[in-house]
Amino acid sequence: MTSSAAPTETLLTVEDLHSFYGKSHILHGVSLSVGRGEVVGLLGRNGVGKSTTLKTIMGLVSPSQGKVLFEGKAITGMPAHKIARLGVAYVPEDRRIFKLLTVMENLRTGLDRQGVTEARKQELLDKLFEYFPRLAERRSQPGGTLSGGEQQMLAIGRAMMLEPKIILLDEPTEGLMPRMVSQISEIIEALHKEGVAILLVEQNVPLTLASSQRVYFMEKGVVRHHAVASELEVNDPIIHQYLGV
Repeated sequence: MTSSAAPTETLLTVEDLHSFYGKSHILHGVSLSVGRGEVVGLLGRNGVGKSTTLKTIMGLVSPSQGKVLFEGKAITGMPAHKIARLGVAYVPEDRRIFKLLTVMENLRTGLDRQGVTEARKQELLDKLFEYFPRLAERRSQPGGTLSGGEQQMLAIGRAMMLEPKIILLDEPTEGLMPRMVSQISEIIEALHKEGVAILLVEQNVPLTLASSQRVYFMEKGVVRHHAVASELEVNDPIIHQYLGV
């Protein structure tokens, strides 16, 4: 699934982003890009600003400097709900599903959009349940009663209901059993085949290298290195340098 080919068209561009939490300067000039339909990994130790990068792109954190372009148009500082309508979906590290709502009610928060016919809604649901049969079995169950892996499936599924052009995916395999990790890997590959771009923040280095076309390495709030994923191995010195593994 890895490829050394450069993306034909840039979908998302991040230029010189600086972001703060209060007085703490978290991002110190982050720049990266994601091509249309491309899977790009964002690697680095905990606390270097990977999640903040995703939140800033999504409009959940306002940058003090820099810009975010989506399909060539500036979306910097735009409210998150407007960014979502453009085709940017976000799956946060803590999943943020509605725990009191059923699986179907959670999915409908992404499905019930203007201009989506009932037939199209059913198509999207059928495709999702094909990927995640467990969610079909649990469709009437409250989200809070699902296992961690099932909640992650639901969070990704809800994002898929938006028919996004790109998904910002933050630590999707954290705390999951190997079988679930394998399933998340398969869904990333399926989304990639459908032409959905993914910006993937993930501590699982083998999964990131196998799933991505390119990877960026972050350190202390800035991107320090950029490489073609297929040219790297897990024991590569650059991996050790930036992740200590």
